[in-house]
Amino acid sequence: MAKPHRPAGMPTRQQILEYIETSGQPAGKREITKAFGLHGQEKILLKALLKDMADEGLIDIGPGRAFHKMGGVPRVTVLRVVEVDGDQAIAVPERWEAEGIPPPKLRVIERGRKSGALGIGDRFLARTEDAGKGLVAHPMKKLSKAEEQLLGVVEKGENDRFWLKPVDKRIRHATLISDIGAAAPGDLVLCEASGRPPRITARVAMVLGDPFAPKSFSLIAIHKYGIPHVFSEGVEAEAGAVSGLPLHADKREDLRHLPIVAIDPLDARDFDDAVWAESDDDPANAGGFKAIVAIADVSYYVRPGSALDREARKRGNSVYFPDLVVPMLPHALSSDMCSLKAGQDRAAMACHMTFDAKGKMKSWRFSRAIIRVAANIPYEDAQAAIDGAKPHELTDAALKPLWACWAVLKKARTHRAPLELDLPERRVVLDEAGQMVSVAVRERLDAHMLIEDYMIAANVAAAKALESRKAPVMYRVHEPPNREKLVALKDYLATYDIGFALGQVITPAMFNRLIERLEDHEARPIIMEQILRSQTQAYYSPQNAGHFGLALGSYAHFTSPIRRYSDLLVHRALVGAFSFELPAPKDGAIPPVTALSQEDYTHMAHVGELISRCERRAMEAERETVDRYVAAYLAQHVGEVMQTRITGVQSFGFFATVQGLGGDGLVPVSMLGVERFHFDETHRALEGEQTGTRFHVGQEIELRLVEADPVGGSLRFELPDGPSFGMSGGAGGRTGAKRPPRPIHRQGRPANIRHTSRKKGPVKRR
Repeated sequence: MAKPHRPAGMPTRQQILEYIETSGQPAGKREITKAFGLHGQEKILLKALLKDMADEGLIDIGPGRAFHKMGGVPRVTVLRVVEVDGDQAIAVPERWEAEGIPPPKLRVIERGRKSGALGIGDRFLARTEDAGKGLVAHPMKKLSKAEEQLLGVVEKGENDRFWLKPVDKRIRHATLISDIGAAAPGDLVLCEASGRPPRITARVAMVLGDPFAPKSFSLIAIHKYGIPHVFSEGVEAEAGAVSGLPLHADKREDLRHLPIVAIDPLDARDFDDAVWAESDDDPANAGGFKAIVAIADVSYYVRPGSALDREARKRGNSVYFPDLVVPMLPHALSSDMCSLKAGQDRAAMACHMTFDAKGKMKSWRFSRAIIRVAANIPYEDAQAAIDGAKPHELTDAALKPLWACWAVLKKARTHRAPLELDLPERRVVLDEAGQMVSVAVRERLDAHMLIEDYMIAANVAAAKALESRKAPVMYRVHEPPNREKLVALKDYLATYDIGFALGQVITPAMFNRLIERLEDHEARPIIMEQILRSQTQAYYSPQNAGHFGLALGSYAHFTSPIRRYSDLLVHRALVGAFSFELPAPKDGAIPPVTALSQEDYTHMAHVGELISRCERRAMEAERETVDRYVAAYLAQHVGEVMQTRITGVQSFGFFATVQGLGGDGLVPVSMLGVERFHFDETHRALEGEQTGTRFHVGQEIELRLVEADPVGGSLRFELPDGPSFGMSGGAGGRTGAKRPPRPIHRQGRPANIRHTSRKKGPVKRR
């Protein structure tokens, strides 16, 4: 049976999904419990987690109460009509992945639609339900008959026939290729599916090249997760048309005289925010500061109901891969008219804030403005200028005032005590040919934290401004951990003899104090990841429940409307709440209103759920792509002994990550030799029966890499001397008990790194 990756205590959503899709048998609750070695309270937690995953649309329950990743018949899915009996249409799921089980047939209930509107072969989006006497489907939207596309690698079989081996592990069978075109065996190709189950064939539509080439890894993720990555001609044309709209400088607040700067990564593809600060000249606010956070006025160009708006909503956010970006908006906007480039007049939404000497926000106001960024400065250069290591012409005029104001913002942050998880971010470093050179830890500079604190302040101001007008708000919600997760964390910490009292009020500061106690603990990074797992996942909603991680009562994303639809909705709400409308276009081809529409308001809860799912999709796609890069890089080092750290232990083996690179792999118990190993559930360790050899979470050991699969992004390890190590007799002549693996003693913090792809660091997905 296939095993999931990196369990440590309770499995994560991703580990469960990987197990379900790679399991050789139906994967129900019992099988998942057994695979991860869960007992007692953990079984209850698993039941709740599976329910959450079902509610989130990640899994569904098929026949025999087995779970399927987006399989079975989801509550909302695409169906295809296969029969029409009189006025009764019968449909089946367009994709059915339950091996050996025929797809169910659903009666189509066409209330409010013309009788017989759906014919054989028609595709439609439907809401499904169990009506007691079988499944029924309620059509929501009729879809085009565009042929389904498949991504895979060409393989040559018997009788000179070619087959498409899918890169998506959810698809278990190869598909016969009816037209290979210009492709050759080994090519990564995009195919069009034709025919109907069970006689589906594929025609090669596009040859993408070598599946092991770096660019292909992003394409695999894009296809697997269904990420829209091509703009239609109509959307591109509309982007070009609106980019020529007049700025109406005479009707905007003119801020072009201020030395506003944009501080971004060196490789930033877009610039959506800029900052300015100076000492407050009000004697009543001695030691205080005035600041402006200027954000690209995307709502001026992307208007409710437009083609651009529909496309942006469908995408939800931009997706950042190591080698390319899938933008939410066409480049005419995202990297041109809505990008705050130095020396160019740009439309902006400006947040004006005043802080007292303790960093408390005394006042705020918003305006539609016109700005001219004085400079686009990389984080490293801004930091070097402040440190005196590298001169910059705007050090005195712009950077020093920003840092001075940030000093008081830090006071407020310290007083607020948000959750501080020091988990480094890994960054794939590519050469000019697009090949991976290394995985580097992204350095955390004061410049990063400065921008983060300014953005957080502006986001808070946006939420409070809308609340003051009783206007709708798309909140960024992060709820406190629930008791079940806290109990699981308590049990996990107990394996390290670390106490964790549940009777106290749960606050971010409580977790911070716990982390401080782990300063010299060898498993500190692993424990911090477990603390992260104990947190709930942030989401978007018009219902406010606060932001636990940031220790804030009201929080809304306002600072990145180029690449997050949530921020665009907040901008529109501000336009309506404060009457910021500008003269409408004269030709009538472009919607005149830039404020929140009635449709936006009515469907805000649904849109919040949609863009939350898009965000999770992007995170998974980005993470998997980095895993593929790491696996491709390590494929050149198969057979080598590597320094690793154990990140999870279960009865069937342990998981380890390569120090400094990430990339997780399994060492099955079968690869530990002939000695019998017992699983110590309490301490999450495997212990040898004869020698007492122990493998435990946090342990640093040397392992040999025996397999690296770039397409799947997976690794497999063994002990340095291989699976036969420790066996008595045999050709090698080795006898006696197995000695323990060589420990690794290293100074400094281990690089057990979780990946999140962000433009500006941790603030972007809070």
